[in-house]
Amino acid sequence: MLRRKLCQMRSHSSREMISVEDWYFSLNRILLLIVGLWPYQTSKLARLQFICFFSILITFIIFQLTTFITSKCTANSVIKVLSLPFGFICITIKYYSFCINGENMKDLMEQLQRIYNDLEDSNEIAIIKKYRRNAKCYTAILTIFIVCSVCMFTGALIWPDILQIISSTNKSRPRQLQILTEYFIDQERYFYYLLLHINAAICIGLVSLVATGTMLIAYFQYMCAMFTIAGYRIENAIKTQISQDIIKHNKNLMYKSIKNAVDIHRKAMALSIKLRTKFEISFFFLIIFGVMTLSMNIFRIFQIGLSTRNADELSISIIVGFITFLYMFIANFLGQKVTDHSNCIYVAAYKIRWYIAPPDIQKLLLILIQRGNKTFGLNIGGLFVASIQCFTTLANTSLSYFTVMYSVQ
Repeated sequence: MLRRKLCQMRSHSSREMISVEDWYFSLNRILLLIVGLWPYQTSKLARLQFICFFSILITFIIFQLTTFITSKCTANSVIKVLSLPFGFICITIKYYSFCINGENMKDLMEQLQRIYNDLEDSNEIAIIKKYRRNAKCYTAILTIFIVCSVCMFTGALIWPDILQIISSTNKSRPRQLQILTEYFIDQERYFYYLLLHINAAICIGLVSLVATGTMLIAYFQYMCAMFTIAGYRIENAIKTQISQDIIKHNKNLMYKSIKNAVDIHRKAMALSIKLRTKFEISFFFLIIFGVMTLSMNIFRIFQIGLSTRNADELSISIIVGFITFLYMFIANFLGQKVTDHSNCIYVAAYKIRWYIAPPDIQKLLLILIQRGNKTFGLNIGGLFVASIQCFTTLANTSLSYFTVMYSVQ
């Protein structure tokens, strides 16, 4: 008996030594360190890295928009020029919002550390581990996808040059960038410098996209785990195999279990609201520019497929459109998961044998059930609630804008 207690004490003390930063966010930390956004990295070198990367993203957007100065503006040319910059505006907004919210992200991580340290039940720890595996799986899959997208993107940009080198003809063809830009310098002379700037912006943008996106996925997966733990505590507050007399005897234990369940549920809701509030403005602009990016690239895919059939331009539009569509889906799918997990505590309150509990505990359970009438969700500006229904609405809106563009071309 004494040996068992000592083992429990050792396991508990070793668990408390676990750092959530290293244990839960290890892959996310590597990605954020690459783009200079890890909140615990505050050195001068990290600031210089952020300034350099942010400047590359901004200048890439600017030099695409300056094509309006030197070219004739038509409806088709405007859509052609804006189809890529709007996507990079989304990435830049997300990149900057993570930078200015570094302290908030650090504070949130410290709160998650304290919540983890308070866990004592092995089943609750197993729940956290399960959602940790989910977060790492999301991060790994999306990282592989983005790496493939970077290779395809850069390949589409340099493929004409590769063909020219491989070709046996001695004719020198004018080199042209596959992305419309205006640097106000001789493009032929400084071609490789311009190509380096474009490729650097694409690599930084896509890596920062997956780094910030998977970090938010990891945060919300942790909060889903907290909601699941709340439901688990409710279900175990009243054991179906325990008689009514024993329940009355263990009234204080039941009350404490339900109180702990309500407490961790409240913390999960508070942390979700805090995280959503800190990024609410950026999320709002992401929705606007994301819908426009998707609709423009759908239009470009149809336009290129029916007219020029330029394989390089077509591949770029397909990649941009698919990444936008996928990001939009994952964001809303994640919001739907948060809502579904929040409802688990009310489902658990319905399922347990509440009628054999003491009256004051029944009243507490009744309050929980009444609160369940109001669905909890990630509300963005009072206009959008992240969910599958919201994703369907945004996708339909993008298709509607595409239809308008196609009809007036």
